[in-house]
Amino acid sequence: MQTIEIKFQKLHPDAQVPSYAHLGDAGADVFSVVEVTLQPNARAAIPTGLAVDIPIGYEIQVRPKSGLALKHGIAVLNAPGTIDAGYRGEIQVIVINLGTESYTFAKGQKIAQLVLKPVFQANYVEGELGTSDRGIGGFGSTGLT
Repeated sequence: MQTIEIKFQKLHPDAQVPSYAHLGDAGADVFSVVEVTLQPNARAAIPTGLAVDIPIGYEIQVRPKSGLALKHGIAVLNAPGTIDAGYRGEIQVIVINLGTESYTFAKGQKIAQLVLKPVFQANYVEGELGTSDRGIGGFGSTGLT
């Protein structure tokens, strides 16, 4: 497994640098620096107290925690969220409570996971498109079974 050093700066005294729970995990856990209660269908940007220096050619994706999703209906609203290489502000996680009961994130709680991914920039140009088997078939065009 290839590793790349990613530097994080603590912007809050209680911030925790992301960490992997298990060897080989794709996502590193990121933690809240505040307590936040979300009512059903409410959303919030939860601060992590961290900024990051991502090398050009990479992004960090912010993804939900499966346990929070299954047990409480908590999702990362724009999953996967993208932290671009040039961003140096505080990482905040946009969460939504899709459950039926209020949910409180404790200070220091795992709220999401971060996954480092390579990215490519495209040279977008206008032009005629080639043909394909699918053609213009979209939403539902392949059926249900």
